[in-house]
Amino acid sequence: MFELLARDGDARRGRLQLAHGVVETPCFMPVGTAGTVKGLAPGELVEAQSQIVLANTYHLWLRPGLETIEGAGGLHAFMAWERPILTDSGGFQVYSLESRREVDDDGVTFRSHIDGSEHRFTPENVVEFQEAIGSDVAMVLDVCVKLPARPHELEESVRLTTLWAQRSVAARKAPATVLFGIVQGGLDPALRERSARELVALDFPGYAIGGLSVGETREQMYATARVTASMLPKDKPRYLMGVGTVRDLLEAIDAGLDLFDCVYPTRCGRNGRAMTHDGELNLFNAAFTRDFAPVDPRCDCDTCTTFSRAYLSHLFRSKEMLGPRLLSYHNVYLVNALMREARAAIEAREWTNFRARWRTSA
Repeated sequence: MFELLARDGDARRGRLQLAHGVVETPCFMPVGTAGTVKGLAPGELVEAQSQIVLANTYHLWLRPGLETIEGAGGLHAFMAWERPILTDSGGFQVYSLESRREVDDDGVTFRSHIDGSEHRFTPENVVEFQEAIGSDVAMVLDVCVKLPARPHELEESVRLTTLWAQRSVAARKAPATVLFGIVQGGLDPALRERSARELVALDFPGYAIGGLSVGETREQMYATARVTASMLPKDKPRYLMGVGTVRDLLEAIDAGLDLFDCVYPTRCGRNGRAMTHDGELNLFNAAFTRDFAPVDPRCDCDTCTTFSRAYLSHLFRSKEMLGPRLLSYHNVYLVNALMREARAAIEAREWTNFRARWRTSA
């Protein structure tokens, strides 16, 4: 399923074979929470060179629901997306509900943020749901804790995450859906080691690092991601959940991680913030109203080769929907280009120089 093709330091170049196609790593996954990457059609995602997208069990469970997705022939058909899909288990979303949820050893009961209706997630029904909608990669139900957290909260998170991972493995039925475990443990190296050891013993096809980007500093996230990556099997894919800035992606690749997801590129795109080789630009700034240069002169996406900063600035100031679409497309394209160039740099053993150039410019 996963082939490690090259290494340069800890940075890795790999290839992940899934039911709906091959994913070259390192790879960024645009987030399509409710079955759509906001503002972008599937064809535009393909043009932006996206290999795989992420959707979310919690949101799809609530709306449109399993019956509708199965009636459409599965999530790929429903979305008109033929390439791979990874679905998050919904553990992070349930964690974020706080007062709307109750966790016990068997699972979690929560109330919908949409209409207040009560629902129940267990490790088994979350795996069943992801298999039923045809996910290429499914995530186990885990317990995420906001940082900073008290030691007993982190210990309980690790205990339940392992317990639920064991039950998730036993619940698997569809070979076409690959199941990843999720390492928890906050910023505690000993708990991270315990969580990784217990999950590796279950022999998952891939592993994610969860419980980061939830209140810690960037330096803490980088250090924890690096030490946790070193605890995971070298011959299996490693996924750092929830990172999407250029800086975060460079640090994560350097730590030996392969897969990443975040709403950051499209959220920036919807709010007039352009990701470029030279840093980020706020297109609402007055300086751009008569700036007829491309958004990023070093980017060859359709947005940059067709439109100017002045035009994008005009669209955002006029609240025209085309502005968020064009800029979201550019941001996703740029991050995918970063991944593509990173793969080439690792293969050529030029990763250190490549990373330094991007860090200096962006």
